[in-house]
Amino acid sequence: MDDRERLKTEVSYFDPQRHPASPSRRRFLKTAGASGLAVAAAPALSSVSYAGSPDDPDTQTDAPPAEGKQRITLVVNGQRHQLDVTPNVILLDALRHGLQLTGTKKGCDHGQCGACTILVNGTSINSCLSLAVTHDGDEITTVEGLEKDGQQHPLQQAFLEHDAYQCGYCTAGQMMNALAVLQDDDIGTSDADVREAMSGNICRCGAYKNIVAAIQSARSAVKGGKA
Repeated sequence: MDDRERLKTEVSYFDPQRHPASPSRRRFLKTAGASGLAVAAAPALSSVSYAGSPDDPDTQTDAPPAEGKQRITLVVNGQRHQLDVTPNVILLDALRHGLQLTGTKKGCDHGQCGACTILVNGTSINSCLSLAVTHDGDEITTVEGLEKDGQQHPLQQAFLEHDAYQCGYCTAGQMMNALAVLQDDDIGTSDADVREAMSGNICRCGAYKNIVAAIQSARSAVKGGKA
């Protein structure tokens, strides 16, 4: 047997068509990504649970909070909600995992990007830096609460008209802080004033010029009491 014939008998080649059960690169990456997300979300999901709304008796529970959890009431977008949370749950996770309000994004989780910006009692905050238990009874506005009766908020409309976004991940936080800026009479009205007031909200796509234009175009509607 010469070398060529010996190689044919000793070497077998992998044929993906004959092994359909073998995962493709795409399938492997999708599975690994989903598993990683599940592992990352597990602590938050186990630390917060929905306990009903005083405004909807059908959702309320008579069961006390589980051991190690505290029941809090948040007034979110005009409706009261009760959550059972552990003391270390951040407000961002309470909103996303407890109330399924996922418009508020988790960006850096260190208060450095502004993607998680919401309004608490009318003041913009980074919800990733604040513990949920400290907001018992507070009034909270998220991006889901901007539209009214199916009508877009002037800021939402302005962001659309001025193309003030690209990937959109930071947009909710940008709009929530912009609303606080426009409602604050101590902040000037020039483009420079707006840029300074919005400096805590990072847009990695670099749409800053359009964001400022959108905010300025919505100023009269917001200040005029229409929003």
